[in-house]
Amino acid sequence: MTAIRSSYEEFVRTFGNVLFAVLLFVVWGILTMIGVIVDQGKDAAIYFDTYPAAIARALRRLGFDNIYHSPWYIGIIALILISLTVCTFKRVIPARLPPLRPVKIEKIPLHAQIELRGEESDVRARVEGFFRSRGWSVRARAFDGTEWSFADRHNWARRGVLIAHLGFVIIAAGTTLYWAKGFSGETAIVTGQSAQIPQTNAILHLDDFRYTIKPILTKSGMVYQPVDYVSHVTVTGRDGVARPMTVRVNHPIDIDGTLYYQASYGFATEFAFTRNGKAVPGFTDVVLKEGEHVDLPGTHDSLVYDRFVPTIDKTTGMPAADPRVSDPGVILTLSPAGGQGQSALVSLRSPIALGGGWSVVPQRYLLYSGFQYRYDPGIPLVGIGALVLLAGLVISFYFLPARLYARVDASPEGRTCTIGLAATTVKGYDIFETQFRDLVDELRSHLDPPEPPPHLRPAEALS
Repeated sequence: MTAIRSSYEEFVRTFGNVLFAVLLFVVWGILTMIGVIVDQGKDAAIYFDTYPAAIARALRRLGFDNIYHSPWYIGIIALILISLTVCTFKRVIPARLPPLRPVKIEKIPLHAQIELRGEESDVRARVEGFFRSRGWSVRARAFDGTEWSFADRHNWARRGVLIAHLGFVIIAAGTTLYWAKGFSGETAIVTGQSAQIPQTNAILHLDDFRYTIKPILTKSGMVYQPVDYVSHVTVTGRDGVARPMTVRVNHPIDIDGTLYYQASYGFATEFAFTRNGKAVPGFTDVVLKEGEHVDLPGTHDSLVYDRFVPTIDKTTGMPAADPRVSDPGVILTLSPAGGQGQSALVSLRSPIALGGGWSVVPQRYLLYSGFQYRYDPGIPLVGIGALVLLAGLVISFYFLPARLYARVDASPEGRTCTIGLAATTVKGYDIFETQFRDLVDELRSHLDPPEPPPHLRPAEALS
C-alpha cells in the first residue's frame, strides 16, 4: 500500500504541476503547426518530390503526413486531458471553491478589528445586514460554539477556470470525433469529366468552369489578379439524384454533410500522338493535367506536360506575363531514362517530333477545377467548446471573487464587542487591499455613526 500511495502522490504531483501542463500545450501546439505546414494525406511520392529524401522518410515514419490521426497527436491530447483533470480536482477546486471554515484572522494579510458597544447577537445581525445590503451573499456557521459569518461576492465567478477547462474538454471531444469519423482530401476535375469521392462515393461532374482575371497597374508594373473562379457542377449524392450546383471561392457546397471548396484551377491539354505518321490506338486524345506525363510505348522516354502558357509573345517567342488566353501553347519535356530532359515551348495545334518515329500535337486546352473536401462532424462541438472556453476566460480575468470572514466576540462584561474581519481572493491580496480598507471604513461608520452636533440633536434628547 505504501508503494501504491507513493506512486499515486508522484502521479498527482507530476500531472498537477502547472509547468508540466504548459509543456504539454506547447507540444500540442507544435504538432498542430506541423499539421498546418505539412500537407496531410498525400501520396508518398509527393513528399519525396517536395522535401529531401531524409526529411520525407522521417515525415512518413513518424506519421507526420497524417498527424491528426497519429498516436503522437492523440496521445498528447490524452495527456492534456489527464493533466486538466488532476489540476481541476487537486488544485483548482480546492483553491477556487474553498470550504466554509474558521481562519486565524490576524494571520491573514487583509484583516481589521472594530470595537463597538452592543450585544453580540445584535452586532452580528447588523454586520450581516450591512453586507447583504451591498450585494454580498452571507452565510452563518458555528464552529465549536463560535459563530462565524461568511460573506461572498461574485462567488459564481470562482468557477471560471472550471468552465475554461470544460471548454477545452469539449474542444478535445470535437477533434477526437473528427479523428474517429472525419476525413479530408482534394481532387481535380477536367471540364466535361467526372470524379468519384472514395470516402462517400459522391460523384461530381464538372459542367463548366469560368474565371476572371483583372489587370491592376502598380508601381512595379502590371499585375494580373484572379478575382473570381466558379465551377458549375452536377453532383450525385447518396440518394442517387443528380443536382446542379455552383462552387465559388469561400462559398462551398454541401453534399451529404461533406463540404466541397473551390481551391484552385488549371489547364489540361488534349494531345494526339502519332508514330510513323499513323495514329496510335489509345493515344489519339490523351488528356493531361499540368505536371502529368505519359510513357511512350516501345521507348524508354516519357513526355511530361510541364505547364500551360496562355499567351506566347509574338516578338520573343517566349511566354508572356499576361495570363489571359490569347495565343496559347504548352511547355513539354521529353525525359529519356537516366538522361537529362529537353524542354520545348509548343504552340497549340502545332506538331513536334519526339524521336523514334513519335510525334505529338497539343490539340486543345481544357480547364480543370481543383476541389478540397472535408467532413468534420466535430465542428459543432469545437465551436461550442471555443465559446465555453472564452466564457470561462472572461469570467476568470474580469471578475474578482472575494470572501470576507467575520467573527463577533463579546467582552467579559457583555457591554462591548470586537468585530474581527479578514478577506481573501483567488487573485491574491494586493488586488483587493484598497477595496477592503474602504469596506472596513464604511462598516465602521455604519455601525457606529458619529453623534450629531448639539444644535442638531432632537429636543427630547437634550432634556
